[in-house]
Formats: sequence, structure tokens, C-alpha cells
Amino acid sequence: MRYNIHGSKVNVTDSIKKYIEDKLGKLDKYFESPEDITATVQIKKSGIYDKVEVTIPIKKAILRAEDSNKDVFAAVDLVLDKLERQIRKNKTKLRKNEKEIGNNVFIDFEITIEEEKEESIVKRKEIEMKPMSEEEAILQMNLIDHNFFIFKNVNTNEISVVYKRNDNQYGIIDVK
Repeated sequence: MRYNIHGSKVNVTDSIKKYIEDKLGKLDKYFESPEDITATVQIKKSGIYDKVEVTIPIKKAILRAEDSNKDVFAAVDLVLDKLERQIRKNKTKLRKNEKEIGNNVFIDFEITIEEEKEESIVKRKEIEMKPMSEEEAILQMNLIDHNFFIFKNVNTNEISVVYKRNDNQYGIIDVK
């Protein structure tokens, strides 16, 4: 696996890079051709915490995890655990995709009965979509106490999603 490691307000030393490469290198066993995959690692300083974000794009899927800790090395360990859990949890779906579209992920371990549970849709809603501004959509989202809201953007006449980020700011996803 190739690595693209960046730091924001953090000096990424050679020891940190080596630690990240060693730890994420353990994921190579899950990929048929790890040399074709590039993991993007972003390290950010937030107060006394170091936040580590890892994104690994594979065919028709993206593995992504983030975590924070006072120690950057501990944060890397937590992110690695999350990535491995994602792979185990979605093992069946990834295998199905591998057969259908030639994904480059293979799973070489047994799973427990607990991990085998299928996810299912338990609720379906229909929403009426009236055109509104982004500010009005944020207001509506806060009024219904959700962390996202789908609306028709009055400026673009397209479907958009406003969501509340972990830093209590807002993001917009525009659908084209």
C-alpha cells in the first residue's frame, strides 16, 4: 500500500510516518493488490488531542475512519481497529461486490455469528420537498432536531443535503 501522510498544525516526524506505515501495512492482507491502493492519512491538532483520519479508496467502496487521542500513536491504533471492524462487518457485502464488479478486497478469516447479522431497512419515510435556502434548511433541521436535512435548494434548483459536522459546523452535499 502507498501512503499519503499530511499534518495540519502537526509536525509529522519520520517516526510517526513509520508507525503509520507499519500499522496500516497490516491491512495489506485484506487486498489482492495492495500496491495499487493509496491510503490518505491526515493528522490534525485539535486542542490537546491529535485527530487521525484515514481514507482508503478501493473499487466501488471507500474505507474511512477517524479518531482522536492525546497521543498520536494511540489515535493511529484506534483508527486501525475501526478500519478492521469495517472490513469484518461488511465482509459479505464486499465479497458480493468482488464477484459482481471485480473488487480488489478479499477476506481471509472466519466471522462470528454476531458479525453475520444482516442489516435491513426498518423505516421508510416520504418527504415533501419545497424549495428553500440553505439557511432555512439549517433552521428546519434544527427544529426537528436531526443531524441532516434534505431539501430542494432554491438557488440551484437541485436536491441538497445539509448536515451537522462533528465540529458543530454545517456541511452541504449537492446532488447533480
